[in-house]
Amino acid sequence: MMMLSEAAAALGVQHMGADVQFSSVGSDSRNIVAGQLFVALKGANFDGNAFAQEALELGAAAVLVSDASVQAEPRIVVADTRLALGELAKYWRQKFAMPVVAVTGSNGKTTTKEMLSAILSVVAGAKASVHATYGNLNNDIGVPLTLLKMQPAHQYAVVEMGMNHLGEIDYLTHIAQPDVALINNAGIAHIGELGSRENIAKAKGEIFAGLKSDGVAVINADSDYAYYWKSLNPHRKIVTFGLKNPADVSARYQENDGYASVVLATASDEVSVQLNVQGEHNISNALAAGATAYALGVSLNDIGRGLASFTGVYGRLERKAGINGAVVIDDTYNANPDSMKAAINVLAKLAGKKILVLGDMGELGADAKSMHAEVGAYAKAAGLTTLYCLGNLSVETARSFGAGAEHFSSPEAIAQAVLPALAQGTTVLVKGSRFMQMERVVNLLVATQK
Repeated sequence: MMMLSEAAAALGVQHMGADVQFSSVGSDSRNIVAGQLFVALKGANFDGNAFAQEALELGAAAVLVSDASVQAEPRIVVADTRLALGELAKYWRQKFAMPVVAVTGSNGKTTTKEMLSAILSVVAGAKASVHATYGNLNNDIGVPLTLLKMQPAHQYAVVEMGMNHLGEIDYLTHIAQPDVALINNAGIAHIGELGSRENIAKAKGEIFAGLKSDGVAVINADSDYAYYWKSLNPHRKIVTFGLKNPADVSARYQENDGYASVVLATASDEVSVQLNVQGEHNISNALAAGATAYALGVSLNDIGRGLASFTGVYGRLERKAGINGAVVIDDTYNANPDSMKAAINVLAKLAGKKILVLGDMGELGADAKSMHAEVGAYAKAAGLTTLYCLGNLSVETARSFGAGAEHFSSPEAIAQAVLPALAQGTTVLVKGSRFMQMERVVNLLVATQK
């Protein structure tokens, strides 16, 4: 990858000890890869500096530390290893001419990123030629580590960017320096930290601060913040997408049992594609991914082939075989009010007996109770008749749903209530925020228990 002296020079410091070559960069002392540079991050409850020597003994080539008293060698000493990680990632990214795409949004970031990766894999000829954020490692540690994994064999890089405060995406986009930047939407995820949708839209708009001057901004024309995001790109090319409002890339679709046949269209061409994921929100995600690929110069034919090959993301509306022939939809990866409603829409459109299992949503601030109540009312209005809830705040969800709702104290209790209803023709959808670990319920309901 690079010599320690090169990394030190990029950070404006001197290295100590032998000038070794490192082959990768990591920050987890529990998972040292031989030959890597170990970055000793420091947080409120941990200090990676304490593991520097151990990292070397486990095979790290060198360490990057912020504690001057650390004697482990070879080493680089900096004032702040977190910032140094970002600087090193920025330096490494500048070595590559491949298109770098930055993706953000309140909902659908990871799914859209994976859809785009599927499209670009068609263009590149192999999935291995597209480098993309693993999972949702989209913060000030995950983004630099993602960029530091870029290799000459890659033809594209797709980088997901998340945030929970103003300024975070601004920092990330200046590191990534994207050629194309997408904002999928601005909902109310993280409203507890940011205080308003306006601040969320502003935080998402920061992605354009690091977009290259000749880069392309990809904007959701259906968002009520589209005009604001366009104003941040007065001299750049803009590609818009939308299901409702006029846009450069649009779509019309028909749904059958939750799955959609979609026609993506530009002013001069169109392509038909059968999506293998459910929900209108995934039609929007597919449209966003398609528009971003279009901004990269990809043909609509290749966009259609890529979207048709996409089969979903773990823990996001993932269909699983349930006990006694039932279907369990695992949507447990995370949740906010918008994604809850999207999942409810998917379940409501299905035939047969339907059971909705919901856990608490996090990071909603002072309005958390009312937002949980709103989800319950939404589920009832959608025509669902059975709701099982878990978590302190989901008491409000059950209360607003009314008859047909029950609140439970454990995943096991919910599973015991659901099990008698599991049969051919029954669908159970399970969803909640990450901290609720609602996959515990899923694991008790699937045919092959884990």
